[in-house]
Amino acid sequence: MPGLISLLHYRREYFNSDIKAGLSVAAVSLPVSIAYAELTGVGAIAGLYSTILPLIVYALFGSSRQLIVGPDTATCAVVAAVVFPLAANDPILRWQLVILLTIMIGIWCIIAGKLHLGALADLLSQPILIGLLNGISITIIIDQLAKTLGFSYDFSYLIERVVYLPFKISEMHILTALVSFFTFLILVALKKLKPRYPAPLFAVVIMTFFSWLFNFESHGIRIIGQVSGEFIPVESWIDFDKAKMRDLVVPSLNIAVICFVSMMITVRSFASKNNYETNADVEFRALGMANIVAGLSQGFVVSGTSSRTAVNDANGGKTQLVSIIAAILIAFVVLFLLSPLQYIPTCVLGVILIYSSISLINFQTIFRFFKFDRDAFYLSLITFISVLLIGIIPGMALAVLLGLFLFLRRVFRPKDQLLGMDDSGRIHSLGKEVKPLKSTIIYRFNSPLTYFNIAYFKRKIISYIDESEEPINYVIVDAIPCFTYKDVSVLLGVEELVKSLKIRNVILILSGRRRTLKNWFKQMNIELDSEYIEFAYDLYFSVRLVQSKEHINNNEDNLNSKEFIDNDDEDVNSKNIDN
Repeated sequence: MPGLISLLHYRREYFNSDIKAGLSVAAVSLPVSIAYAELTGVGAIAGLYSTILPLIVYALFGSSRQLIVGPDTATCAVVAAVVFPLAANDPILRWQLVILLTIMIGIWCIIAGKLHLGALADLLSQPILIGLLNGISITIIIDQLAKTLGFSYDFSYLIERVVYLPFKISEMHILTALVSFFTFLILVALKKLKPRYPAPLFAVVIMTFFSWLFNFESHGIRIIGQVSGEFIPVESWIDFDKAKMRDLVVPSLNIAVICFVSMMITVRSFASKNNYETNADVEFRALGMANIVAGLSQGFVVSGTSSRTAVNDANGGKTQLVSIIAAILIAFVVLFLLSPLQYIPTCVLGVILIYSSISLINFQTIFRFFKFDRDAFYLSLITFISVLLIGIIPGMALAVLLGLFLFLRRVFRPKDQLLGMDDSGRIHSLGKEVKPLKSTIIYRFNSPLTYFNIAYFKRKIISYIDESEEPINYVIVDAIPCFTYKDVSVLLGVEELVKSLKIRNVILILSGRRRTLKNWFKQMNIELDSEYIEFAYDLYFSVRLVQSKEHINNNEDNLNSKEFIDNDDEDVNSKNIDN
C-alpha cells in the first residue's frame, strides 16, 4: 500500500496545498461524473458512486501521488457501446451489466498485476491510442448533439447519424439549444479568463439555478429528474440472466487494457514532471481494486483521468490526500445535497461531454506522424476511421490487430544495416565518411532472431556476399541485437548458414555474447565447422581478428610467391646451363 505509507509519513507543509487541490478536484468531478453516467446510460447517482470509494482505494494502493481516478470519456463510451446492445431498453438490466462489467475489469487488472503484466502499458501504441481517442471524441460529439439540441436520432450508427443530421436540425428544440449555447459560452469564457476555476461546476450550478428558477421542464427542456440514493433492488439480481455474463468477458478484457494504458500515460507524465518513480504492476493492481469497489458500490468503470489529474497538479496537490479530500466532499453531496441535482438540464451535461471531447481531439499529432513515421500515421488513421465506420469496440479490436500485425511484420522483415569504419577507427553505418572494410561485411540485424525470420536472415547475408563487387572473405554479425534467447531453429539455421558460407570460402564471425552462444550450441549438440565460424567479444575485437587473419594470409601469400619466384629462377638457370 504505497499510498498508505506516504500518508503515514505525511509532511504538514503539504496540507494547505492538498486541501485546495482536493476542493478543486471535487468541484470538477461532481458535474463530469454525472455527465459520464448519462453517457454510460445509468442514473446520475451511479456517476457519484463511481467517484467516492475508488478515489479512497486508489489513494491507499496506488503509487502515483497526483493521479485522480474516476469515470473517463473514452472508457465510458466503450462501456456504453458494449452494454446498450445487450440491455436493449431495460434500465435496470443496463445498470446490472455495467456493474458486472466493472467488477470483471477489476478482476482482470488484479490478475495482470499479480502476473507482473505492467508491460501491457505498451500494447496500445501511441498512434493507436491517438486514433482511438479521436474516433471516440467525434463519436461522443455527434451522439451528444441530439441531447444539446433537443432531438433524437433514428439510427444507432455514426455514419447514418452524420448523413441525416442536416435533416434533424429542423426538429431541434429552440430553448434547449439556447441553454446549450449559453452553457458552452460559460465554459469557454471561464477557460479563457479563469483557467484554474472549475468551469464545468460553475456551468452546472448557474444553469441548474436558472432551471429551478424558471422551471425549465415546463418549457420542454429536459432535466435529469429525481436523483435517488438507493441501490438496485436485491430481487432484481435473483432474476438476472447469468448467460449474459459470457458476453462481457472479452469486452471487459479489452476495456481493462484501454483503462490501464490510458492511465499509465497520465501516471508516467506527472511522475516525470514531479520527479518520482511509479510501478506499473502496482498501478495495475490499484486500478483493479478501484474498479472492484466501484462495481460493488454500484458505480461504473473508472480509470486515470488526465483532466482532473491536471487540475490536481495545477492547484499544487502533493500527495494522495487530495483524492481522500475530494471523495469526502463528494460523499457529503450524496448524503445531503442530492435534491438540487434533479434540476440539472440534460443538455448541460451533453455540452460538458462535448467540451471534454473537443479537448481530446488531436489531429495535429496524426499529421505529424505522416512526416516522421508513415507506419504510425497509417495505423493511427485506420484506427480513427475504423472507430467511426464500424463502431468503438470493433474499431478498437481492429486497431490492436493491425498494431500486432505491424509489429510482426517488423520482426519478420526487420531493417538491417551494413556497417563500416571511419578514419578514426569507429564503427558506424555505411556513409560518406564510413567505408566498408576490405573483403569484409559487418552486418547488423535489427530484430531478435526466431524461427520465423532465420531464413530471411540467412538470405540477406548470402545476397550481400553474392552481390558484392569485390570478393568477401569474412562476415561479421553483430550478435547482441539478434541473438536474444535460445531457439533451436535459429541455432540450426546458423549451422546451415556456415555450410553455405563454406561453399563460398567465407568465414562467419559472431560478435558479442561469445560465451552464451558457445554454450547454446554445446547444449543443443550442434557441431560447427571451426574453420568457418569464430566467436568474438565485440565488433572491434572482430575487426582486429579479421585484420590479424588477413595479415597472416598476406604473409603466407608473400612467402609462397617468393618461393615461386625462386623456383622460376632455378628453372631459368637450369635451362641456361642446359643451353
